[in-house]
Amino acid sequence: MILDPLPMAPLGDSLLAELTALYASHHEFHTLTGDFPDPKDIRPEQVAAALAEEREQPGTEILLARSFGRLIGIAVTLAHHPDPADPDPWIGLLMVDATLQGQGHGRRLATLVEDRFRQAGRTAVRLAVLANNPKALAFWTALGYATIDDRRDRRLNRPCAVLRKPLVAP
Repeated sequence: MILDPLPMAPLGDSLLAELTALYASHHEFHTLTGDFPDPKDIRPEQVAAALAEEREQPGTEILLARSFGRLIGIAVTLAHHPDPADPDPWIGLLMVDATLQGQGHGRRLATLVEDRFRQAGRTAVRLAVLANNPKALAFWTALGYATIDDRRDRRLNRPCAVLRKPLVAP
């Protein structure tokens, strides 16, 4: 798996089509999040707008995961949480093509993201899981993340579990 930052240039049609297909493969997740008006009909302009909104947050990095030339996942990270009392970087989104789930791609993508933070000298990473998403909670806890808080998300005020994982040297 290769992990590359999303180019800062405007998204080309082929990349936007790949990203739209990736997002559209997760209509179940998007039904839980409410991020798209119709989770079974996600449009390129909606994906482009969602990614543009992510980029507006200072310290955000959008990483594309490819395997054998195919886009198989995306990770959105935040170098610093908006709350100055929170010292850890965050994983805001980690999504693998739904047709490829259960094959270890999510675990590999999470490890690559953790390795990037570790190489940057970061000592832990956090993320939030929506309270209505037990599959995601099970995934992250299996990777060694532990719940440290329950709170509402900053954008839509949804109940979430906040998880944290120390990043020890391999």
